[in-house]
Amino acid sequence: MTYDRSGDKGLSKNERREAAREKARALRDEQRKKDRRSKVVLQSSLVVLVLAIVVVVGLVIVNSVRPPSPGPLNMLSDGIKISQGLKAVATPALQPDAKPVASKPNKNGVIDIQVYLDYQCPICGQFEAANASQIKTLISSGAVTEEIHPIAILDSQSLGKKYSTRAANAAACVANYSPNSFFAFNALLFANQPKENTEGLTDAKLISLVKQAKVSTVDSVSDCITSQKFKSWVAAATTRAFTGPIPHSNVPKVVETPTIIINGKKYQGAVDDARQFAAAVSKAAGDSFSANSTPSPSPSPSATP
Repeated sequence: MTYDRSGDKGLSKNERREAAREKARALRDEQRKKDRRSKVVLQSSLVVLVLAIVVVVGLVIVNSVRPPSPGPLNMLSDGIKISQGLKAVATPALQPDAKPVASKPNKNGVIDIQVYLDYQCPICGQFEAANASQIKTLISSGAVTEEIHPIAILDSQSLGKKYSTRAANAAACVANYSPNSFFAFNALLFANQPKENTEGLTDAKLISLVKQAKVSTVDSVSDCITSQKFKSWVAAATTRAFTGPIPHSNVPKVVETPTIIINGKKYQGAVDDARQFAAAVSKAAGDSFSANSTPSPSPSPSATP
């Protein structure tokens, strides 16, 4: 604000002093108006910021108290059981906070193989590479079933991308929407297994493997992968595996991956030795036959003529 001082000439000293006071008052009034406007703008900005924080906090709280969702279909035992013809045994979903229900025992003579695995575990990859072919043949023929339990213990080895959880979630998605494609998808995950201390496969790559596995509902599985629909189930299933007990077995709890159980007994052989594994399966088959066979009664001695 400017003032014309030309009119000050001819004024008395008191009049000039009064004019100066008036100008000072006018300047103060103008400054107070500016301060009030700035205060209003600041207060409005703070209100908007507080409202934004409240909304964010509210969303966090809502998400944190969101009731847990059921696990995937066909994994009531926390695993999916693959039977003759590479078809999955259908089961309902595990309800939130419910305990897994152990799979029904196989009929006589059919070997039960359980595998607890992490899709980023290199030793799991070695087991798959050495034994996948013979396991596939045995399942196809009806000689064995394989129950696969995906868990996640190596999230720290994927540079913050939590690949173990994402891969296990993807497997659960396939089990839920296209269970008969699970065996093929499981094999593809290991055929494309990333190394430790890498980011792992992207969601886009996982979806491309879903398509290779010829799932019946690509869109549903893809959405399930990107939303990590079964992320909480993966965490819970992992905790349950490491807490134990493992039903129908001599394994109190999982302490490493892979954990391989054949007819209730932990496999102690080399995971990358197909012959050792085949021998263990053959022994289990022999033990099963002996346990379930009934010896013929001894013939009665013939009478002496």
